[in-house]
Amino acid sequence: MWETRSVELSVELPSELADQAEELQAADPEFMSRVILYGLTRRSIYRHLRQKESSLPGTELDTAPPHS
Repeated sequence: MWETRSVELSVELPSELADQAEELQAADPEFMSRVILYGLTRRSIYRHLRQKESSLPGTELDTAPPHS
């Protein structure tokens, strides 16, 4: 598929969400990796499409991408 490497992340979450994230990580250690990969892939595709759209003649971008 592609070369991978490990990355350490630290995020601030509301306590209830942090508890759920810890439970999910314990039950399925790969789950959070898949969630982050999915989110970053969507972000990359969105940026690519926005960049492609902005390079089209006569196209004006009025909005910034939403922050999730």
